[in-house]
Amino acid sequence: MFDRLKAEIDATMSRDPAARSRAEVVLCYPGFQAVSLHRLSNKLWRNDWRLLARCLSHLGRIVTGIEIHPGATIGKGFFIDHGMGVVIGETSIIGDNVTLYHGVTLGGVAPSVDSDAQRGTKRHPTLECGTIVGSGAQVLGPIVVARNARIGANAVVTKDVPCCATVVGIPGKVVNPKPAVVDEQPFVAYGTPTGDVPDPVSRTLEGLLNEVQSLRRRINSLEGQDDYQANLLTQKEDKDKSDNTGEDIPPQGKC
Repeated sequence: MFDRLKAEIDATMSRDPAARSRAEVVLCYPGFQAVSLHRLSNKLWRNDWRLLARCLSHLGRIVTGIEIHPGATIGKGFFIDHGMGVVIGETSIIGDNVTLYHGVTLGGVAPSVDSDAQRGTKRHPTLECGTIVGSGAQVLGPIVVARNARIGANAVVTKDVPCCATVVGIPGKVVNPKPAVVDEQPFVAYGTPTGDVPDPVSRTLEGLLNEVQSLRRRINSLEGQDDYQANLLTQKEDKDKSDNTGEDIPPQGKC
């Protein structure tokens, strides 16, 4: 337990430049406090003290503004920056060294539809090690966000995310189809990608414009061939007339 607490303090110190001391992290960081309370409530939950576990998690929600269901599984080095409005559902699984920002939801797709049939089933996402989820993002359903993936701010993700991919938009779309090497992935604040990553809609429109230009060049080429063949036919007809009349008829149209 103390090793986990130490890992969370170290994660906060390494990922938040505003953290000046370990005492400040323990006393003033709601993300650390919420995760520490979750460790205890999760232990109670696994030992079938379900009501007491829910009461403790509810107390953590009141104090920190972060709601973590005691049934959620969370690995080492978990860091919630700012944290207000974060919601983590019952069957969520979070790997080691994962980072969440404020307003993130790890929720189900349709919790109010046939709730009895959903009890005891996996209905919340799995975030593998090294994942970063930007502020306001919604990760919904029993999907898997693979290692070192990054989800941009306010994205809505309802499909699996491949390893090292960056997802942005509503609905979430992968914007880097060729992911980087896992060991080379740096920590990026707020899940924003480094480098020039185009918007997927703009990229689609650009592809359509390129296709239109290609078709236009093809049409112009075909029209040029038709004009050339028409000129050849005109010249042949003029030559036939000249042969029949014995007079030279100057060629018409383009050569």
